[in-house]
Amino acid sequence: MAEYETFTHDVLVIGSGGAGLRAAIEASAAGVSVGMVCKCLLGKAHTVMAEGGIAAALANVDDRDNWQVHFADTMRGGQYVNNWRMAELHAKEAPARVRELEAWGAVFDRTEDGRILQRNFGGHKYPRLAHVGDRTGLEMIRTLQDTGVHRGIDVHMEICILTLLKDGNRIAGAFGYDRERGRFKLFRAKAIVLATGGIGKAYKITSNSWDCTGDGHALAYHAGAELIDMEFIQFHPTGMVWPPSVRGMLVTEGVRGEGGILTNNEGKRFMFDAIPDNYRAQTADNAEEGWRYCTGDKNARRPPELLTRDHVARCIVREIKEGRGTPHGGVYLDISWIKEKISNAEEHIKRKLPSMYHQFKALGDIDITKEPMEVGPTTHYIMGGVHVDPDTEMSRVPGLFAAGECAAGINGANRLGGNSLSDLLVFGKRAGEFAARYARDNSLGEVDNRQIDTAVAAALRPFEHETGENPYAVQRDLQELMQHNVGIVRNEQEMQTASEELRKLWDRAGHVGVIGNRDFNPGWHTALDLKSLLTISEAITKAAIERKESRGAQFREDLPNKDEKFSKVNTLVAKAADGSMQVRLEPLPEMPDYLKRVIEEMK
Repeated sequence: MAEYETFTHDVLVIGSGGAGLRAAIEASAAGVSVGMVCKCLLGKAHTVMAEGGIAAALANVDDRDNWQVHFADTMRGGQYVNNWRMAELHAKEAPARVRELEAWGAVFDRTEDGRILQRNFGGHKYPRLAHVGDRTGLEMIRTLQDTGVHRGIDVHMEICILTLLKDGNRIAGAFGYDRERGRFKLFRAKAIVLATGGIGKAYKITSNSWDCTGDGHALAYHAGAELIDMEFIQFHPTGMVWPPSVRGMLVTEGVRGEGGILTNNEGKRFMFDAIPDNYRAQTADNAEEGWRYCTGDKNARRPPELLTRDHVARCIVREIKEGRGTPHGGVYLDISWIKEKISNAEEHIKRKLPSMYHQFKALGDIDITKEPMEVGPTTHYIMGGVHVDPDTEMSRVPGLFAAGECAAGINGANRLGGNSLSDLLVFGKRAGEFAARYARDNSLGEVDNRQIDTAVAAALRPFEHETGENPYAVQRDLQELMQHNVGIVRNEQEMQTASEELRKLWDRAGHVGVIGNRDFNPGWHTALDLKSLLTISEAITKAAIERKESRGAQFREDLPNKDEKFSKVNTLVAKAADGSMQVRLEPLPEMPDYLKRVIEEMK
């Protein structure tokens, strides 16, 4: 085996977003050696794009809120296929994690009496999202980085991990390369925490950044871990569809939380036409009450624009398909209308939604204080991910942990807005804590040189096929396939077609060619990303075919109703001994009586 630059840590964190930083801080606080590998530059992780806020039952705005209500909202939003233990831990521990962030220097918006301000968000019964205008993720990353850099964490930037290394059944390290020079790097570790974020770049239209290629999901799967809930892809209802300069860019739910309304090309607020029975008691049936809710009236019911994301997204798609959409294939989202209600509307919008105002003014020449936006669903978040223990966040591969978006369980069939940021704080901390504990109790594993040789050969193969398939063309065709065949509305025939086409794309990916050398070679990077993108696309498609019903973010037009058979199971994706991908149904753990009572009381 050739000699590679080698780094040794007790705990290696792969990913530098909120979950990765929080895990690294906790592991470092436990006194173990911590290394962090990130595909991008430190500070550029996709968490910075999180806008609306952090969901936590602080009860600063409405004193009726508590962990039980938050738990019940999360379970209801997830259609009760969530891991109940993760939802319980999340609801109970989120307030402490937010206060901890505040103690570390996060500058939250404030109530008049100086407490952390909280805003309304879809699916949450009470105002629950602690926020920093609409730049909450940016402030979170700033705070966590400031805290982390003083703890001696060894950061390796612009490193892409190609494979996880194992000693027998347990984790021994990771092998990757630096994106700048293309030099291979070996990372030995007793424990690894995956915190690599999402999978949005498997789709054509997405709010996700360039590095959200499902690396953590794929690394865990190929290392022998299991994935669950991969069929549940959240299409955020409000991504920009026009102009092209901002297409796919997220419009935070905070716009609707501050009073923004959805209308079709007839000027009608269509969300009033489709209020689900299980939310009817909590949802306003007139515009005036909905506005009072947005201005803080505790006795008012929420507007239908703040129903769960899966429902709002489907309603938008219905309007577009039935010919009531905008000229560019969306609907209108209007916050400017509040000038009818308050005299200082323009300044109010700029103060409450500064990023939204400046972003769309600068990039799209749209003034949201004066005109509506054209929006439609954009691939935003995956509820599915690595199957982990709810308390420790360890996968079924000893020493391999996961947290944040690349882990699964808490969200079930649909994530509530704001739960992602509190999720990564709560379970990032837990992953770091238990990874450090595992590292203290175990020695370094032995590195198998054959695993490295195999990874190197696979990574360099595109240079042997200079006249081969263009990697960008394969990626484009994959994104088109997933967008149209395994998107927001699905059916058996289209997904079976996708499954067949994915086999062809795997073959094409094996024959991609790149020119030049390993220095500064984005074509090579794209070629190497294909393995992750194809792996998670196959997992999503197979799981969506297996779940023969509509539930949460999975909507099948051929099977539009829920099926009781699937109400208490996860779809589980695992790699078989012959290398093929297998999907099976796994029963959910039984919920204890005290939590069943909480849900019944909250109804």
